[in-house]
Amino acid sequence: MRKIKAVCFGEILFDVFLKHKKIGGAPLNVISRLKSFGIDVLIISAVGNDNNGRELIEYFNNLDINSDSIQINENYPTGIVNVSLNEKGNASYNITHPSAWDKISLTRDDTELVRNADLLLYGSLASRDKSTKKTLLQLLEVAKYKIFDVNLRAPHYSESTLKELMAAADFIKFNDDELFKVAKSLDSKHKSLEQNIKYISKKTNTNTICVTLGSHGAVLYHKRKFYNNYGFKVDVIDTVGSGDSFLAALITKLFNKPDPQEAINFACAVGAIVAQNDGANPKISQIEIDEFLND
Repeated sequence: MRKIKAVCFGEILFDVFLKHKKIGGAPLNVISRLKSFGIDVLIISAVGNDNNGRELIEYFNNLDINSDSIQINENYPTGIVNVSLNEKGNASYNITHPSAWDKISLTRDDTELVRNADLLLYGSLASRDKSTKKTLLQLLEVAKYKIFDVNLRAPHYSESTLKELMAAADFIKFNDDELFKVAKSLDSKHKSLEQNIKYISKKTNTNTICVTLGSHGAVLYHKRKFYNNYGFKVDVIDTVGSGDSFLAALITKLFNKPDPQEAINFACAVGAIVAQNDGANPKISQIEIDEFLND
């Protein structure tokens, strides 16, 4: 496989559960999984000058991911998300604001990192604050290929910002609820999933759109063709991070140019394996993925 260089931008934080806390944030989860697949990764973010921030930097150093582009903010704390799980393992989130990652500033070094990378991955949550949003928009101007993970977390987004971020993207990933919400905001009159995917693709001039469907798999729209995986039955422990690992797996396969059907199958398998484990970033071997796909 060709060595891909990826930069993830946005929130790194701690997910705080009833009795424990875990390192998290969609960009952190994606970059951790990309690293496990052999992708050359960097992250642009910010932490507070506190114990949580030091733990996050140590986490990246232990993964052999350069942490120089993680800014240390003296005025704002490291991000915290209070997570609640229902009886089915589905998560709801209370995201503290403002946090250090809301105040990511633009640096010359970060601009060059993005300019020299194959892709920049970003989400909507990091644009809830005008400071980080301004930095992201400037980085999008120099990025070669832009992947937008929509990741709606009410009330931390606006329709105008979503439209701006979609317009910049080459690849957009939604879950099914997000797809229909965004399609409606773009005045779609369509009812079906596929019609709305085509509608958004045309409206935003985006060549690749992926929609995750929970236990029912995912659909990929790539170069005007649809590819489907109908899901894997697993005993869910929690869904935190499963969508992030799914996206990392999909990116890895698509950028190495295999059959898109193979890519969506691989991504769905990885997402399902994460959902049947505790936490967002369980270790997964290639052997485990292969056995899962061949079962």
